[in-house]
Amino acid sequence: MVKMCSFNKLMTILVVAMLVSFEGSRAFTFCNMSEDGLTACKPSVMKPNPSDPTAECCKDLSAADLDCLCGYKTSPVLPGFGIDPTLAMGLPAKCGLTPPANC
Repeated sequence: MVKMCSFNKLMTILVVAMLVSFEGSRAFTFCNMSEDGLTACKPSVMKPNPSDPTAECCKDLSAADLDCLCGYKTSPVLPGFGIDPTLAMGLPAKCGLTPPANC
């Protein structure tokens, strides 16, 4: 169990390092969400007191690849950024969007 936890932390660090290294060369996007959109949505997916999503968050989320985002629901990447996966998976519905069936 300890080895798996260490592996998950290492993978999170590697993903973050890769994202940071690419950010300088072009605008940052994640599953078709811009950095501004991710920033706008972050308060809605962080515990202990998540806020309602803003109009900007919902607008950017409507253009996102929801299947791509859903792929991260069990990944250590989201918690590595302080994002609660359960809150993140519920965000599309809060924005009036239909989440993927398998999510």
